[in-house]
Amino acid sequence: MRSVWLRPRRTAKEEPPLTLARIVEAAVALLDEEGIDRLTMRRLADRLGIVAPSLYWHVDTKDDVIDLAVDAIFGEAPPGTPKASGWRANVTEVLTAWRAALLAHPWAAAVPARRRPTIGPNFLAWMEILQSTLASAGFTGDRLAAATWALYNHVFGAAASQTALHVTDEERRAGQELLRADGRYPTLAANGYFYDDDWDGSYATGLRYLLDGLEAQLD
Repeated sequence: MRSVWLRPRRTAKEEPPLTLARIVEAAVALLDEEGIDRLTMRRLADRLGIVAPSLYWHVDTKDDVIDLAVDAIFGEAPPGTPKASGWRANVTEVLTAWRAALLAHPWAAAVPARRRPTIGPNFLAWMEILQSTLASAGFTGDRLAAATWALYNHVFGAAASQTALHVTDEERRAGQELLRADGRYPTLAANGYFYDDDWDGSYATGLRYLLDGLEAQLD
């Protein structure tokens, strides 16, 4: 079993003083400060003030640590009971919480696409609310799966782009000038392609388009 969530936990009469909760807390802090590429078991052990082999009582690999850290950030704001304000509002509430978690911890946005499924208990609690909301609205079977992943991909894709893409003012100016001078990209040149960085607005409008389309399927 590759996923840490699908393997049984080790047990012993006396578990070491180092706890899994401490490991995860330190991992999230390290990832926030230095990013995913800088995370190693040795660096995590140094942060905890222990020797690296002590980590292996709780986790087998660095990927285990990342899986646990990802789930931890989705537990920072536990899901509540969906409000009786309509399925669109409830879906938007779930996705707003996901986006906030991803933007607060930029390293996490690209992890699901690069690694294993997100199946920790905190994230699954949110996913249960999302799918139960969609199911209550009338989506079933393949339509439920398609609606779920369209919304999931919108949030994670938008957050990954926002946190990873960094363009300087000079690059924007030079890039836009290139579009105007080349002549093969008139629409991009006319609409300021390199200056399109209204992340919040584009995300909100895209979500509205998705919800409008889903609602049309129900109608």
